[in-house]
Amino acid sequence: MKLPLIKHLTQFIEENDEDFVIETIETLESLTEVPSLKDEELDVIGELISNMYGAIEVNKMVKDGTPKKEALNSFMKRVLGSIDK
Repeated sequence: MKLPLIKHLTQFIEENDEDFVIETIETLESLTEVPSLKDEELDVIGELISNMYGAIEVNKMVKDGTPKKEALNSFMKRVLGSIDK
């Protein structure tokens, strides 16, 4: 996951609507079922999907009253903490 990408997507959600990102995730998830995709292509799609889910999670924390910067940092700490385990 990349913090700048999650930050950008979070801003997109604020300016537009979360539904755009959710529909994009659904589209990308559907694309992963194409049998001719290479592993590298699946990795890129997976990375995009995970960043979008991250942005949705950060957006939910902001809606619940967490300042944006704190929400981003908290989310990334959780991600890094789960990787270290």
